[in-house]
Amino acid sequence: MRRFLLRRVAAVPPTLLAVSSLVFLATQVLPGDVARTVLGREADEGSVRALRHDLGLDRPLAVQYASWLGHFVTGDWGTSYTLRVPVRALLLERLGHSLFLAGFAFLLLVPVALALGLLAGLFHGRALDRLVTSTTLALGATPEFVTGVVLLVVFSVRLRWFPASAQPRPGHDGLGDTLWHLALPAASLVLVCTGYIARHVRAGTIAALEGAHVRAARLRGLSSPRIVVRHVLRNATVPATSALGVQLQYLLGGIVVVELLFDYPGAGALLLRAAQDKDLPTLQASALVLGALYMLVVLLADVVHRLLDPRIRSEAAA
Repeated sequence: MRRFLLRRVAAVPPTLLAVSSLVFLATQVLPGDVARTVLGREADEGSVRALRHDLGLDRPLAVQYASWLGHFVTGDWGTSYTLRVPVRALLLERLGHSLFLAGFAFLLLVPVALALGLLAGLFHGRALDRLVTSTTLALGATPEFVTGVVLLVVFSVRLRWFPASAQPRPGHDGLGDTLWHLALPAASLVLVCTGYIARHVRAGTIAALEGAHVRAARLRGLSSPRIVVRHVLRNATVPATSALGVQLQYLLGGIVVVELLFDYPGAGALLLRAAQDKDLPTLQASALVLGALYMLVVLLADVVHRLLDPRIRSEAAA
């Protein structure tokens, strides 16, 4: 495990360097002139050239990249062209909102997916198994913006059980009210991600039920609930750890659409707005921070998978 961690951690700096290069180059090919976008179409050419010079946009790309990366590493992420506020404070605030929504959705996702996968595996080949499998497969194939719109129409417009916006009302920012406003955005993410995890849990449950240790437990006269809790559940959740990591990565990407749909002030919405406004400091910092967060999630998922699965540890030791 120590060697594995050292190898993965050592790969982080060059990977982030490559990501930063791609992020910087991608922002340079955005259509339109940044200075013209900031000043407006009515600005004269002299003002546009002066702003380009003040922003350093007239320097060679290599010089711009080195300056941006050097400032970013030291904590200076620049100032937003459109909002006129420090990018670091703005992005960290929005990132906190996104992580809160993703964490809330993840806390809902884990028990729901585990329960459905376990039920499908325990009733393998029966009607309940077919119902759970087909339903979760259909939901997983539906984009989150479609499920989000359906949830909005049904539960917000028709039934009026939940608010259409994910932002709490002024003066009602308690935890209960916040989670109430986040119910539909989190549900739209959970519905899309549940099927993938449930299929892994189902496969692990079926494999565990066919294992020798379960047959031995039955011969000893253990009850079915005890067998499920002591022998099936853990072996069924091991294959799901990698799936959980994959879906957590998906949450970080799919949350962008959900934030826009439910008017939620998260990092994903900030990233898209920065791309529309050609706000390069905000866009570059957001993309790089989200990329680093994505890598961290992948690393944590691999570590948890190795800790839970003794077969991987034994293969690594061999």
